[in-house]
Amino acid sequence: MWTLYHLWLCPFSRKVRIALGEKKLNYDLVVEKSWERREAFLALNPAGEVPVLLEITDEGSNNVFADSNAICEYLEDEHPEPPLIAGSASERAEIRRLIAWFDLKFHREVTKNLVDEKINKRFLGLGAPSSMAIRAGHSNITTHLSYIEYLMTRRNWLAGKQFSLADVSAAAHLSCLDYINDVPWEDYPEAKSWYSRLKSRPSLRSLLADRIPGVPPPKHYANLDF
Repeated sequence: MWTLYHLWLCPFSRKVRIALGEKKLNYDLVVEKSWERREAFLALNPAGEVPVLLEITDEGSNNVFADSNAICEYLEDEHPEPPLIAGSASERAEIRRLIAWFDLKFHREVTKNLVDEKINKRFLGLGAPSSMAIRAGHSNITTHLSYIEYLMTRRNWLAGKQFSLADVSAAAHLSCLDYINDVPWEDYPEAKSWYSRLKSRPSLRSLLADRIPGVPPPKHYANLDF
């Protein structure tokens, strides 16, 4: 039995949810308001961050996994079908490079500047969003979408011929931004076409059904045809 502690617009939680969906593993979802610093949650992950994946084995013991990369690598080892990090050594390296691109660079330059400022500050009571950060996020996302355009004119999926964890990581971040209507899809047709294919995958459907109380997404958010 699996339980995933997550937050709605945490891209790293979404990354794990998509990976679990691709592996066709059943799990329960628990919304964890990590800023509350619950003792029971800190006992699972002293870092106090989501995602955390809890596995209760048939023998009744608990396995706890934290950090989206560690969780996804574990799932890849224990549940190798379908593979999300596959191919030759150089192909696997390219997948991991792009995972890092989105989880580090994209997150730092775009996700934090838009999702954190527009949504997370509200829940944490940290005051008004920074207009400077939001402008930076809007400027930076164009560079990243242009890079996706570049990749998609040369490849079937981001890292190559096969769907991979690189696509999962990118989709996790972009789905958060799409929820707040901050992705200029119409200016990037190749990126839009790639994301449309992702939205049609069953692993994303439950994720796209999420609704944050008091913060509805735009009408196109869960629409496969945008």
